[in-house]
Amino acid sequence: MSRKYFGTDGIRGRVGSGPITPEFVMKLGWAAGKVFAKQGRNNIIIGKDTRISGYMFESALEAGIVAAGVNVTMIGPMPTPAVAYLTRTFRAACGIVISASHNPYYDNGIKFFGGDGQKLPDNVELDIERMIDEPMTTVESANLGKVKRLDDAAGRYIEFCKSTVPNNGFTLSGLRIVLDCAHGATYHVAPAVMKELGAEVISIGASPDGLNINEEVGQTSPQQLQAKVLEQRADLGIAFDGDGDRVAFVDEYGKLMDGDELLYIIAQFQAKTSPVKGVVGTLMSNLGLELALKELDIDLVRAKVGDRYVNEQMKAHGYILGGESSGHIICHDVMTTGDGIVAALKVLQALVAAGKPISALRDGMKKAPMKMINVRVNNRIDLDNHEGVQNTIKVITERLQGRGRILLRPSGTEPVIRVMVEAQDADMVESSVVELAEVVKQAVA
Repeated sequence: MSRKYFGTDGIRGRVGSGPITPEFVMKLGWAAGKVFAKQGRNNIIIGKDTRISGYMFESALEAGIVAAGVNVTMIGPMPTPAVAYLTRTFRAACGIVISASHNPYYDNGIKFFGGDGQKLPDNVELDIERMIDEPMTTVESANLGKVKRLDDAAGRYIEFCKSTVPNNGFTLSGLRIVLDCAHGATYHVAPAVMKELGAEVISIGASPDGLNINEEVGQTSPQQLQAKVLEQRADLGIAFDGDGDRVAFVDEYGKLMDGDELLYIIAQFQAKTSPVKGVVGTLMSNLGLELALKELDIDLVRAKVGDRYVNEQMKAHGYILGGESSGHIICHDVMTTGDGIVAALKVLQALVAAGKPISALRDGMKKAPMKMINVRVNNRIDLDNHEGVQNTIKVITERLQGRGRILLRPSGTEPVIRVMVEAQDADMVESSVVELAEVVKQAVA
C-alpha cells in the first residue's frame, strides 16, 4: 500500500498549505495517539527546531495527542537525534520532531521515531495514515492525556554526546573550532559539547529568531563558515543543518569536506582498532569513496538516497557505519539515527589520534568529479519512459565508456529532479550534466 502523507522523511511542506496546517497536524497527533494507545503505550515526546511555526504545530500536536488519551512530554528546541535518544531513554511510545531540516523557515514538517529510537516501520506509518481518515473523537475527560515539560533535556543530550568519546583522557584542548549551528536546533547544545570537551569554540549561526534558520548559514550554506575559519585561523569548522542530523566540516584552508570524506575518515580510524567489514553509502556517494574504502579492504554498499534506506542496508548487512554525501551520517555503535554532533565527534577522535591537520586525514581519498543540477518540477513525471530523456542518457552512457555514472532521481524532500553525472574527466561531467538537465527541463515543462 502506497503512502498518502508520509514521504521518506516524514511529512513536509509549506506552512499553511496542505498538509502542513494546524488542523491537519492536530489530526495527525490524534491519529498517532490512537495507534500507540492501542499498543498500550502512553507517552509521546515532542521536540522541534527553531522555526517560528514550531510553536503552532507543537500546540496542535499536543491537543490531538491529549484528545486521544495519551500523555505528552515537551522538550522544546532540540536536534532531531536528541528526540530519538530521549524517546529511547524514557521508553516512550514514540518521539515526534517538528522540523523541515535544511529547508527555509516558511517550510515545516513532522517526523516520527519509534520507541527504539529509529524511524517508524512502514506498517505503523500506514496505521497512522488510516487513522487520519477516521472521524476525530475525544476520550472522556477523566481519560485525557496530561502534558509535562522535560526541563533538563538539553543537559541530558549534551552528556550523551560526550559519552560517545573515550573518557580516558580524551580532550579537544588546543583545538580552535568554528561552529555553525544554522540558527537551528543545535545552537544551545553543540557549543556546550565542544567546550566541555576542552575546545576553544567560536560560534556563528547560533542566534535563532524563528525566521533565520538555514538563512545563508549552516551545512547547506557554508560560505560564512569557510570565511570565519580563515579569519580566525581556526583548526577547522563544523556546520550543522537546521535540525542537527547533518554535518559538514571545513578544513584549516577553508575547504569544504562533505559526508563522503567524513565517512572515509571515520572508517579509516575505526579500521585501525577493529575490522570494518563494510560501509553503507548511497547512489550519490562519490566513486572516490568506494575506491578509497576498497584500498582499506572495506566494501561500500550503495542504498537508495535517504537515511531510511541507509539504515535498512546497515541492519541488513550488520554494518555500524553508513551515511550520505549530504552529511547525514549514522554511527550504529553509539546512535540509532543520523546525528551531526555524534558524527562530528567521531571525526574529531580521528583527528586527535592522528595528531595531524584535518586536511591530511582525507589524503587517501581522491574524489571523482561529480556535478548535480536540480530541476524543479510541479508534477510527477515518468522519466523512465520518456523517449527524449532516455535517448540522451544512452548517448551520454556511451560517451562515458564505463568510466562514470549517471543518476536521475526525484528528491524525497523537495519538488525537484536531481540530475547527476560522475566521471574521471571533469569537462565531460560538466557538458554531460548540463545537456541532460536541459532535456529533463524540457520534459517537465
